[in-house]
Amino acid sequence: MSVSPVKRQKMESALDQLKHHTTVVADTGDFNAIDEYKPLDATTNPSLILAAAQMPAYQKLVDDAVAYGKKLGGSEEEQIKNASDKLFVLFGAEILKRIPGRVSTEVDARLSFDKEGMIQRARRLIDLYKEVGVGKDRILIKLSSTWEGIQAGRVLEAEYGIHCNMTLLFSFAQAVACAEAGVTLISPFVGRILDWYVANGDKKTYEPSEDPGVKSVTKIYNYYKKFGYKTIVMGASFRNTGQIKALTGCDYLTISPKLLAELSKEHVKLTPTLSVKEAQACDLEKIHLDEKAFRWHHNEDQMAVEKLSDGIRRFAADAVKLERMLKVDVVSLSSHG
Repeated sequence: MSVSPVKRQKMESALDQLKHHTTVVADTGDFNAIDEYKPLDATTNPSLILAAAQMPAYQKLVDDAVAYGKKLGGSEEEQIKNASDKLFVLFGAEILKRIPGRVSTEVDARLSFDKEGMIQRARRLIDLYKEVGVGKDRILIKLSSTWEGIQAGRVLEAEYGIHCNMTLLFSFAQAVACAEAGVTLISPFVGRILDWYVANGDKKTYEPSEDPGVKSVTKIYNYYKKFGYKTIVMGASFRNTGQIKALTGCDYLTISPKLLAELSKEHVKLTPTLSVKEAQACDLEKIHLDEKAFRWHHNEDQMAVEKLSDGIRRFAADAVKLERMLKVDVVSLSSHG
């Protein structure tokens, strides 16, 4: 059934409709995209910052970060690390001028199995934000959803009042452990789950409601709502708008500029597929996971094991690339200094 042009004008875009049911977050480090789609929150990661830092428009932020690293002194390695942390914070602070909500800033993925290291780095990032006048209430610290990352999140939330966003989340076990740790928000990945099933199975296309990534987030959402967990579920890593529309009603969805653009041009009626009421009626059992049980349950999910380790390696590789880029600037600043 085609919609008449007059009706279509009156009908809100899929993006506008989505915003009535779900908090829309921009998955980007590009300020122009944030200005254009007016999300409530924004998320960044090493890959997004690396891409943005290579754009001429953001050269000043890179220069400022390098100068900061230089000023703190220490070995070249320390200068680069400090410049890198500063760059993440400068991007975050700029993004916060453009959104009413919070920005997510990621702790170095190379610390994914180092609970204390993650806690220290998270506190350092919060201190850097404080230096530029941004309070911790506007920041979500992103941590890998390893057992160590989840326990770091537990400590940061309970002892330091630092809000955490648990990323690279693929298994139900990870979601349960995050809920039990009392973290602020989780980012279960949709697209990367689909990628794995397409690469490793006979089926190459899925209807949105049958998409394994969509089903994973739906189950997590239902579990959290049924048992009254306060942790926010933020679906992430989308490959198409079908996946997004199939999760209408999820607490938050973080969406790339490309898919935000597609949703803003679509005029189909969106109806919420996730609701607290339906979640409370679902037949999921409550489970408790200590470290041994968590490791076993997570290990039973081959997709999650492979995607978590792959995700950590990718973010770590982009962090290394970013440091190499900063190293060039640090070295050239030294030779001119």
